[in-house]
Amino acid sequence: MTEAPTVLPTRLTDRKREAIVLAAIAEFREHGFSGTSMDRVAAAADVSKRTVYNHFPSKDELFEAILGHLWDRSHSLADVAYDAARPLRTQLLAVLEQKMELLNDASFIDLSRVAIAEMMHTPERAQAMVARLSEKEEGLPRWVRAAQQDGALRAGVDPQYAAHQLHGMVKSFAFWPQLAMGQAPLTAAEQQQVLGDAVDMFLAFYAVRPAMESTRTAAAPAKRAARTTRPR
Repeated sequence: MTEAPTVLPTRLTDRKREAIVLAAIAEFREHGFSGTSMDRVAAAADVSKRTVYNHFPSKDELFEAILGHLWDRSHSLADVAYDAARPLRTQLLAVLEQKMELLNDASFIDLSRVAIAEMMHTPERAQAMVARLSEKEEGLPRWVRAAQQDGALRAGVDPQYAAHQLHGMVKSFAFWPQLAMGQAPLTAAEQQQVLGDAVDMFLAFYAVRPAMESTRTAAAPAKRAARTTRPR
């Protein structure tokens, strides 16, 4: 993912803010939270320290801003709205592919590592950051809620809870191993396998009976054909 904006800011103040954010991203990735100072960011952005503070009153706010910046850039595509006419599996895969794009971004992984290290020292900062990032994960809970209202997914389950489960299955392969153990990002084939298996397990538990039965019905002819053509 490139870090240059798609559309360059036109106002001088916007260009300076963008320069500060991009400089801060590089500084936090290289030096961590405690090793990065507002002076260092100002020098890297080629602006005055006062300019940095005019845009971001504290280093905490600057760090939260760049996390939001990377998140927004990785989720530039519109949310996938629930569509009763499309298969649930197809829709969920489209939702999660955007999530995978974020998790496969080296900048996001590096900054997440910095964030988690800092959160361990200051729990109050952890709560604020988690709350802010959670606000940006409304796409999947919104989809789950709409599917429940349509009768396609089980009712009586908190959409946030269900979405968190699905995200967790994906992150266990495409985020935590890379973050904590330095594993390489998933290949394209591995990403598709992780997403497909996670969606299948999610729907096996949450999809209502008609949806599950239609899936079995569609698969049955292929299984019967396989049995009839298998060598004896």
